[in-house]
Amino acid sequence: MTIQRVTMITLGVNDLAAARSFYARLGWLEHQAQDGVAFFQMNGCVLALFGLMDLAADQGREGTNLGTGAVTLAQNFGTAAEVDAAYDTAIAAGGKVLKKPEKVFWGGYSGYWSDPDGHVWELAMNPFWSLSADGSLTLPDAG
Repeated sequence: MTIQRVTMITLGVNDLAAARSFYARLGWLEHQAQDGVAFFQMNGCVLALFGLMDLAADQGREGTNLGTGAVTLAQNFGTAAEVDAAYDTAIAAGGKVLKKPEKVFWGGYSGYWSDPDGHVWELAMNPFWSLSADGSLTLPDAG
């Protein structure tokens, strides 16, 4: 069994219909829906949107005020132009500007935005990492 993996990321959202609409404006295609949850197939992983109160109850934490913003979801791209295009799409879809893409100290290019529920996304180009044709990332062997 492979232990070092993530198979699904679930984002708690205030308004599931609004969150579905936002991610659709980003160009994400909903793969499957059930009452109270939406699923998006990614490269070997699934993104789920789930109502905040329902998520707290599912976790056994009813009445808990779940927060957002302490975790960053990242998408890597092959070029700075691809980062800019994805960033512009996110902002046009209703994402909030956190940090516009720019050259960064470690030699790459990145920026941050958040979705309407405050979930933070980083868009980056790392010149030291290669992406597979499907956009997936495998870290290079350490030197």
